[in-house]
Amino acid sequence: MVVSSGAAEWGDGTRCVHAGHEPPRTGAPLRPGPVFAAPYHLAGAEDMPAVPGAVEYGRSGNPSWTALEESIGSLDGGQCVLFPSGMAAISALLRAVPRPGDTVVLPADGYYGTRNFAAADLARTGVTVREVPARGPWSDEVLAGACLVLLETPANPGLDVCDIAALSAMARRVGALVAVDNTTATPLGQRPLELGADVVVASDTKALTGHSDLLLGHVSTADPELADRLRAGRGRDGSLPGPFEAWLAHRSLSTLDLRLARQAENAAALCAALEGHPLVTNLRWPGLPGDPSHAVARAQMRRFGGVFRFELPDASCVSQLVRRSSLLAEATSFGGVHSTVDRRAQWGDAVAPGFVRFSAGCEDSDDLVRDVVAALDGVARD
Repeated sequence: MVVSSGAAEWGDGTRCVHAGHEPPRTGAPLRPGPVFAAPYHLAGAEDMPAVPGAVEYGRSGNPSWTALEESIGSLDGGQCVLFPSGMAAISALLRAVPRPGDTVVLPADGYYGTRNFAAADLARTGVTVREVPARGPWSDEVLAGACLVLLETPANPGLDVCDIAALSAMARRVGALVAVDNTTATPLGQRPLELGADVVVASDTKALTGHSDLLLGHVSTADPELADRLRAGRGRDGSLPGPFEAWLAHRSLSTLDLRLARQAENAAALCAALEGHPLVTNLRWPGLPGDPSHAVARAQMRRFGGVFRFELPDASCVSQLVRRSSLLAEATSFGGVHSTVDRRAQWGDAVAPGFVRFSAGCEDSDDLVRDVVAALDGVARD
């Protein structure tokens, strides 16, 4: 039995460190290793009585998954179902809820992989897909007939923020479930279930695990029936997380509070330094007081995260920025301990060629600001 993670008095850092771990036991390791078994001992022998909830086979459960699910669920405020990637989590949700003839509302300016899945798989099953940007316009008419509304806030890569509480209330009026892609914010930055959403979905590949060394995703919900449906679907189609990845993620989760604090600090320092730079336009970060989404973000987000965006004059300027920097790497994904730059137009996002999604890492703020500004100044001189 894992340590109870429902203690209301626990803060973010405490939950990240302790949730999902076994109670202390003399001689046991402080952090046990991953469990790699496929078959498990079954009850039946006289000296092996049945144990409620015991795992029987690796496709139906794994102690390493269970520990991580307990930990993430405690942060989200619901039951967590783990998947081998963020796309596996989103696609499982989109398969589990709508039926032929239903309508699903998706973010028009969110992760392109979600829209690609909807176009390739949902549409051919008779599900109508309606796309709406994070900033709307939202109304009962826009949501009419929907069974599921998937929000992405802050949206990736544009970083617009939508009002989860208001949209959840609107969706309830038309009888739709609300799911929130919480990848960018993480449960320490935003708790959609507490704001009225029915489901949280996330790519744990990114900030939640934060070391750029694994693929994972999850769905959390306060609805036990939906959680059971997702687990059953996971077992049927074999979308199983690896035990080593689950163990790595649980280990990484211990530092989530610390990592997010440093990343947000670095994002704030970088945005302050870049606001007046002659090469930088369309700088967006929910934590900026002048950002169009700041008022909504301040009301519902608990911290603003380490991801921000801006535009440089062209693709060549982005390449030169990375080349001149000593600390930046060009890479897709975000939320890791290393600061990275991703030129989103190369992946087919409908953005300007010089659009940059910047993921602030955990370097010292002074070093990072000095490095990035010097690199941009060098680009400007060329």
